[in-house]
Amino acid sequence: MNLRVFKFGGASVCSDSGVRQVADILEKQGDDHVVAVISAMGKTTNALEEVLQHFRTGDSIAMIESFESVKEFHFQLLARLFPNTGHFVYKEIGALFNQLQGILRRGHLYRTEKPLYDFDYDQIVSFGELFSTTLVYHYLKERKQPVALFDVRTLIKTDSTYRDAHVLWEPTKTLIRNAMKGYFGNSQTGGKIALTQGFLGSDASGNTTTLGREGSDFSAAIFAYSIQAKEMIIWKDVPGVMNADPKWMKNAEKIDHLSYREAIELAYYGASIIHPRTIKPLENANIVLRVKSFLDPESTGTTIENISAWTIDTPIFIRKQNQVLISLSPRDFSFIVEENLSEIFRILAEFRVKVNVMQNSAISFSICVDEDIQKLPPLLSHLKKDYETRYNEGLELYTIRHYTKEAIDRITQGKRVLMELRSRNTLQLVTK
Repeated sequence: MNLRVFKFGGASVCSDSGVRQVADILEKQGDDHVVAVISAMGKTTNALEEVLQHFRTGDSIAMIESFESVKEFHFQLLARLFPNTGHFVYKEIGALFNQLQGILRRGHLYRTEKPLYDFDYDQIVSFGELFSTTLVYHYLKERKQPVALFDVRTLIKTDSTYRDAHVLWEPTKTLIRNAMKGYFGNSQTGGKIALTQGFLGSDASGNTTTLGREGSDFSAAIFAYSIQAKEMIIWKDVPGVMNADPKWMKNAEKIDHLSYREAIELAYYGASIIHPRTIKPLENANIVLRVKSFLDPESTGTTIENISAWTIDTPIFIRKQNQVLISLSPRDFSFIVEENLSEIFRILAEFRVKVNVMQNSAISFSICVDEDIQKLPPLLSHLKKDYETRYNEGLELYTIRHYTKEAIDRITQGKRVLMELRSRNTLQLVTK
């Protein structure tokens, strides 16, 4: 039995033509058994984050308006895929929106103690994946495809670190293996496609958790590892892994092959093509990862596998926007020593702020982090108690793997460099 795992991102299912293309790709898999992991549609995650923001601030009018906008988007898509408004999918999607609306209403009317933002985030934003998989499932059924819908929250078990949950691998692996074996191995069902949500899991209390922004890639890797899949394919709206995001760099080139190691490096430094935690489970199980064009499924894309003797001669550019550069100095003008660094990293871990690049001198320590309106203000307030704290907002962080002088000049032209960190294969620049 050939088992494959496909991941379809939000851009793949943001329109009726996209959903039809998903169905076309799945229909062409022949006798292979496929786990299809689906993200929220289009910009639904961003839209639900806006709903959440109004929910947290208590702006009921703005919350209702943003909620209705999300609902309208999905029902317009439904109308284009299911002209018969009596189709059962309307009832199911409507029930999910009613469930979300109930959460929002209860939160404003009855909540006496306000939960943490991260908890609310997971309970509300997670509906994006529930909407998309319900819609895609019914469309596949309409196309007479042998498909079953699995609630991933019953399969991927995590701790209670909301918004960035850690997978409990042993129970998760057992649950996924048993569920997929029971479905694919049942000759009576004739099942070929197991459809499920990306990004989501659940904790011991049954609360919904999420695996980090853009975590659907990781969800697919968890399934691939658990069922020992033949391969995993990430379907994107680009030809494969590019040496830069073609949206901001013209003439970006496709990279045909990557090693696991190089892919891990790229993901770590923020390449949006792959979630940072995706590669390691695949490497551990020696599962080939392909990144292919959703718009041109027959093209070769990029293959990521265990390549030992391999080098790359093309610079790879990664850009992270909305960065904040924070510089810390001891108030007593003492040196930055191990004790200071240990305390600073303890604080960063406490506030769950990831450092993208860091640099220290005798009397200062600088870090570049993502701008996060929920995490940064309390972090800065805490740091100011013991350190002279300065920061710059609205910056960009460029990482160049396998850099050349020409590549550096291409990035720095017309920009002011505030920090530079260089190693043998990697150059990082914080610019304004």
